[in-house]
Amino acid sequence: MSAIVEVYWDLSGERPLSDERVRAVARAALSHGGRETLELSIVMVDDKRLCELHGRFLGDESPTDVISFDLGEEGAGPGGELYVSVERAQARALERGVSPERELALYVVHGVLHLCGFDDHDEEDRAAMRRAEARVLAQLGFPPDDAPHELGA
Repeated sequence: MSAIVEVYWDLSGERPLSDERVRAVARAALSHGGRETLELSIVMVDDKRLCELHGRFLGDESPTDVISFDLGEEGAGPGGELYVSVERAQARALERGVSPERELALYVVHGVLHLCGFDDHDEEDRAAMRRAEARVLAQLGFPPDDAPHELGA
């Protein structure tokens, strides 16, 4: 059984990925992380909204790219939520010389991998996270990207 992945767009403007592509990206990351059946909600937002959430839940109002919430597996509803900044993905894609589609997919993969137990707080864990991100993105047909990047959680 594949994961139920709901996608919501809490912003107007360009959508670099279709809902179906976002679902495919999330499911590939869930599969890689061994949580194929996790029910997940993904909310695409702008920088302002993500900064508000970052401040409220993590005590840091600085800009970030993705925030993951593990809601557990008790009760009804999703087991995890991701909030992803489309605005940040578009800006960083330009800076890094990659497509907005790839950058947004990277943020989704990164957030999902956090829900699968991956961490990036120390060098060894960060390297494992980057390898997992690269594998999932390659599996989905995205070109390699060796440009440095730092992603939120």
